Amino acid sequence: MTVASGLPQLLVVGLGNLPFPQTRHSIGHLIIDALAARLHIHMTTDRTMGGVTGRSKVTLGETAVSLILLKPKPLMNITGPSVAGALRKSVKASDAMIVIHDSLSHKPKALSPKIGGSANGHNGVRSIISALGGETHFHRFRIGIGRGPGDAAEYVLSKLPEEEKFYWNGDGIGLDLICKELERIARKQLESQGLP
Repeated sequence: MTVASGLPQLLVVGLGNLPFPQTRHSIGHLIIDALAARLHIHMTTDRTMGGVTGRSKVTLGETAVSLILLKPKPLMNITGPSVAGALRKSVKASDAMIVIHDSLSHKPKALSPKIGGSANGHNGVRSIISALGGETHFHRFRIGIGRGPGDAAEYVLSKLPEEEKFYWNGDGIGLDLICKELERIARKQLESQGLP
């Protein structure tokens, strides 16, 4: 993990498709936008980082963190090279990266954090693992969207219900949970470096 000038550094990547905002599949983008608004991080297009990004020193709970937010520009299924490039240009260590993505396997409004493991059928995560040369040791925040009737592809590209948007947005309980998990990861970075 990366600790610069006593501050843990985190790269938080929200997966989605920029041409299809506000869909279930783009919930990672929605959460990045919500984090940027809550933490007052200015987002801008950055070609060197491969998408829309912002960075700032912020406080999560009681922990100061150097935070980089990223919404990759490429479509989700081919986002891996962009994310791998951003990782190399920023925090460098894969365990300092958190990828936020939708999960059909989890109920709506569920947050399921994990580190490492397979892509579990998620093409965006599969693309990242491939671009990292098979490296899987990065954090994932799997955001439950449930599974609707019919075709999964149609379901994930349908609009996210207002109730779920609110849950993950600025003042929503879901965003509180995301911030707590980010703080937990940052604190682990500090502990691994022997810092208080």
